Amino acid sequence: MKRRNFLQSSLLSCFGAGAFAVQSSGAKSADSSAKKRELYELRVYTLKDSKKPVLDEYLSKAFIPALGRLGIATVGVFSEKAGADKTAVYVLIVFQSAEQVFSLASGLAADAEHQRAGEAYLSAVAADPVYERIESSVLSAIEGLPGLEKTDTSKPRILNLRVYESHNERAGKKKVEMFNSGELDIFREVGLTPVFFAETVIGSRIPNLTYMLVFPDDAARGAAWGRFGANEKWRKLKSVPEYADKEIVSKITNKILQPEPYSKI
Repeated sequence: MKRRNFLQSSLLSCFGAGAFAVQSSGAKSADSSAKKRELYELRVYTLKDSKKPVLDEYLSKAFIPALGRLGIATVGVFSEKAGADKTAVYVLIVFQSAEQVFSLASGLAADAEHQRAGEAYLSAVAADPVYERIESSVLSAIEGLPGLEKTDTSKPRILNLRVYESHNERAGKKKVEMFNSGELDIFREVGLTPVFFAETVIGSRIPNLTYMLVFPDDAARGAAWGRFGANEKWRKLKSVPEYADKEIVSKITNKILQPEPYSKI
């Protein structure tokens, strides 16, 4: 309980009481008049290709259904090759409150159906693990896109995950300000369709802004980025000295991910 309270306090101190609702039994939102922003957990599993069917079975038959029983309806699962015999599986969990974040582990542990359906994954022995490691980050949606924009999962698509690292907190906030004050609108105009935009609260490579875009295919992705680079509004915005990339972005990570058939994003 102490750890949960500490983490909740950390989230509030980073983003302010009105950034999102922290719900607990018998308690009200810290600022019910503020525009609520979603929270996300982004997990990355690194595993051998031969173990991916075990993880897929667990995520689709045990983990995602259990989250549904906990009131967490939206979970995206995507993958990319991570080496000659390795795959990286990205799991994006969409939370409506900080309480959902901190109660997730205990909720899963208490769910008998989750334990039964996930037995093959959960009973893995040290000599034969399912994955090498899980990396996890907690993110808070930015003001300009406070909630996830759902994709049409019935259509073919690819997801473009991008991480903008900054050299300090001031620069990181400046990049978020840039998206809130016009860059996100330009994205939409040129066909860079957003899924989520969020600041990392807890995780590695802080400070950073992490976001995801969706495209029907890689040709559409390339064409949209080309239109963005040539857009006059973008050229004008990036010419503002305080928004120059060299001043506020120190590194960009770009990932092209394939959705799993059972992904809800």
